[in-house]
Amino acid sequence: MAEPLNITTIEQMEADTARLKETACQVCAETWEDRVKAQTPHCKFGEDGVCCKNCSMGPCRITPKAPRGICGADAHAIAARNYVRTVAAGTSAHSDHAREILHVLHSASRDGNYQIRDELKLIRLAEEWGVPTEGRDIYDIGHEVAELGLEEFGKAFGEMRFPSRATEERQKLWRSEDIWPRAIDREVVTTMHMTHMGNSADAEALIRQGLRTSISNGWGGSMLGTEITDILFGTPTVWTTEGNLGVLEADMVNLVVHGHDPAFSEMLVTACEDRELVEYARSKGAKGINVVGLCCTANEIAMRHGVRMAGNFLQQENVVLTGAVEMMCVDVQCIFPALASLTQCFHTKFVTSSPIARIPGSQYVEFKPETALEQAKMLAREAIDNYENRDASKMYIPPTKQTATVGYPTEQIIKHLDNVTNSHVEVTGSYRPVIDAVKAGVLRGAVAIVGCNNPRVRPDFSHFEIMKELIENDILIVATGCAAQMATKAGLLNKDAKNMCGDGLRRVCELVDIPPILHMGACVDISRMMLLATGIARDWGVDTTQIPVVGCAPEWMSEKAVSIANYVVSTGIDVYLGIEPQVKGSSQMMELITDGTRKITGAGFIINTDPHQLVKNIIDGIEAKRAALGI
Repeated sequence: MAEPLNITTIEQMEADTARLKETACQVCAETWEDRVKAQTPHCKFGEDGVCCKNCSMGPCRITPKAPRGICGADAHAIAARNYVRTVAAGTSAHSDHAREILHVLHSASRDGNYQIRDELKLIRLAEEWGVPTEGRDIYDIGHEVAELGLEEFGKAFGEMRFPSRATEERQKLWRSEDIWPRAIDREVVTTMHMTHMGNSADAEALIRQGLRTSISNGWGGSMLGTEITDILFGTPTVWTTEGNLGVLEADMVNLVVHGHDPAFSEMLVTACEDRELVEYARSKGAKGINVVGLCCTANEIAMRHGVRMAGNFLQQENVVLTGAVEMMCVDVQCIFPALASLTQCFHTKFVTSSPIARIPGSQYVEFKPETALEQAKMLAREAIDNYENRDASKMYIPPTKQTATVGYPTEQIIKHLDNVTNSHVEVTGSYRPVIDAVKAGVLRGAVAIVGCNNPRVRPDFSHFEIMKELIENDILIVATGCAAQMATKAGLLNKDAKNMCGDGLRRVCELVDIPPILHMGACVDISRMMLLATGIARDWGVDTTQIPVVGCAPEWMSEKAVSIANYVVSTGIDVYLGIEPQVKGSSQMMELITDGTRKITGAGFIINTDPHQLVKNIIDGIEAKRAALGI
């Protein structure tokens, strides 16, 4: 089996990091590697989830000599409370992101900073929600849709809308198990209330509430965030771009956008394309303005504009350590507070833009929709003015970068499938071609690989090894977030990566003209994956829990990841984890998240910290689903 000509290995990525660490030593700056050492060993009680500080009688920690907290809560109650609070926090992060995007839609106008880019998607959503469209101005429709979307957070009565997009079988299950969410904020508040001192100590009841809260995220907040972002900025299409630290340019003004809110980054991209600002950069000795992305913001602008991606979560300090960044602008989520002190070792300006993510030592410019473009131009001009302050003695840009094909929302996948035939009959708007490939064994199944990278393990290694082994075994991958960026850095999003695949997947890649790993967007866009799985299940005539599709988070890190994993399980899709959830101190909780949820939703977690064993578990799980379907 021939490998593609140009794959970047983990060892090469680590060599780039080691070289940048030399610069960190030169300027006496610490990095996450230094802080990991300082935090080792980790608190065993925290790792096991059996430390409780939900009231001031404690904090209490569970040991063999002290099996109950002061109030009488045992390890199972404490671990469950901590776990579902994490689900609530993750749900809050993605859903508050959606709330902000809905407010942007509500303020959109033809002559404003934000316009509606995908009118057809807005019309489809309006019709789904019963909003009149005939003869109405598109912005009036958009504003009414925004108001209905905002009602999903705190409606007094009724239930959420998007769960009705699931298969009929899944909807019946959610109702029968009483986990259909009522409203996003309602479920988060209920979770916090249940976990307050003196309330629920029943681990199973708490797990059920965690599932319901997570559905309010995946089939609520996250799905709203994705849909409304597409409406405002355009549904992503296929772009060829580049990724890794080599996308920084020595002779250009480098402006880095980092975080998760596309309303902010979209304006910065627009501002930096302004001819007057480009000429201003040239007047300062630069060849132009180079906007690059970090974390999920990178995914958002890559699949809508082809903007290049500098890296994923654990590369945010490396980008600064190049000494080539004039400005880093951040919005919300996954931002190291350490960036404020690190940027002070260089000429880099560090700008925060949201009251949700205030960081001491940053330049704070609160981003507002009504002045967004003006603010973006101001920041771009500041970055240009900073170009002359570079210190050449501190500058080193690793040359490593890879070409990537990105931008595969469900609409784009359908468009590609419409170009192939099914049983010699042209099929449009259907997943039948991929179903036929799975039934024939050309494809064994699919895996959604998501999540962060994590310093608790060798960063990106598990992603890399699992991705390689899966495509070698004819298993298609869809990826979002930092996992997708790891594939970008490695070169696995290049169409030439088909040469690493088994014969079946390689034929599919050639026929459909796709890479073996499909970039579906940011972490909020995992809701796209739920719609993809649902569409496949509907066209197959089964429920989502039956199809040979699973989820995998090899290096997950954040509270958002816990919420995501739970809504994927709630959708009936098994999730394979490479990092152990912090519930090991409770045998009941370990049983509930691995086997107990199967009795509720038909899916659960499979946990293995060895990536090679985890990929074997994944393949075995997919083959078991195939066998159950008789294929």
